[in-house]
Amino acid sequence: MSAAQDPRTEQGPRAAHDPGAAQDPRAERTRARLRRALLEECAERPLAEVNVAALVRRAGVGRATFYVHYADLEALAVDACADIVRAAVDALHAWRGVPDPAAPPPALTGFFAELAPHAALYRALLTPGGGGPLGLVLTRDLRERSRTERALAGAPEPDLVASAVAGTFTGVLADWLHGRIEAEPERIAHQVWRLLISLHRTPQL
Repeated sequence: MSAAQDPRTEQGPRAAHDPGAAQDPRAERTRARLRRALLEECAERPLAEVNVAALVRRAGVGRATFYVHYADLEALAVDACADIVRAAVDALHAWRGVPDPAAPPPALTGFFAELAPHAALYRALLTPGGGGPLGLVLTRDLRERSRTERALAGAPEPDLVASAVAGTFTGVLADWLHGRIEAEPERIAHQVWRLLISLHRTPQL
């Protein structure tokens, strides 16, 4: 197959970053089917053992259609895990007023408690220390949310503290998922919450 005929070369990267495609209900339905199929596949086998042929068969779409929307399985997997990123960012900001170090937002405890069903997939995309493709997305989104809210509040060093918050949370989450930190969901939520409050209260450097 020539490069011009390869759907990954011809359509994949362009379609994956096409704002119009992202707003197309039909395209979103197709991506939803692919995401659901990926999660179902990963419930039966590790991500490394999933192949495109089995995935598109489960999703009921053609192989070329897969490459219209995603460059590869890893890109699909990160998209399928996008909810964990949104949930994490929202959970860390689900509070109002003065934060109490002894009482993390219920959303944060719930976030850790709800990771179990797809923990193996998260571990494949979020390496120890907070690396991996999912780690990059989580760090980026959490840093931006933290920086924006800190800047709006007029707190000092919004860029520095936002980077510290994003890196700390992503690293702890990854190490917890990989068993490097042993704690029940409720306890890790309390520990993370206290760490992040300490970072936010750090005096101007």
